[in-house]
Amino acid sequence: MKRSFPVYLVAAVAAVCMLASCATTVERVKADDVVDLDGYWNDSDVRIVCESLISDCIKSPRIANYKKENGRNPVAIIGKISNDSDEHIDTSIVAKKFQNAIINGGVMDFVSDKNEREELRGERLDQQDNASEETAKAIGNETGADFMLLGSIKTIVQTEGRKSVRAYFVYAELHDLETNRIIWSGENDGIKKVINRPAAKM
Repeated sequence: MKRSFPVYLVAAVAAVCMLASCATTVERVKADDVVDLDGYWNDSDVRIVCESLISDCIKSPRIANYKKENGRNPVAIIGKISNDSDEHIDTSIVAKKFQNAIINGGVMDFVSDKNEREELRGERLDQQDNASEETAKAIGNETGADFMLLGSIKTIVQTEGRKSVRAYFVYAELHDLETNRIIWSGENDGIKKVINRPAAKM
């Protein structure tokens, strides 16, 4: 005798199967794997651009000459990295990657940026009233920067129908804070993507 299942049970099983097929899945990949889901700026682009520009910067003969002439590494500070592209880009990630790689390269030292300085100064002021005289850090002993790193990210976008081409141009410069001279300038224009969008669903 053929056994029949209640309608509600069949519906419940179908619902569970449907939910399972729609569940979010997560796949871990290596940090340096290129994952490009939508054609916009991503972590791989940051890595490629920063590695290229930093390699160029630390090889600058003017930076090497500064150390020879002054007997110490030049001191730099991170200025504004402008997002002049047509999309949202967190330029603070680019700035920090520049800073970390140049510090680790051993050719320049960095001082705190504008926002970090405010927090550090607040702590020093608090120490004047609340820390012991032996441990309170003195006011007015900050290290002044010799150079400021400035940069920008720009895009050129071409679109024809469902196809578009996105080209990224990333610039970085080291400016002498006393004279305003640009002592190093770098450019990376190696990021170009061709994106084919699917036809709109009816």
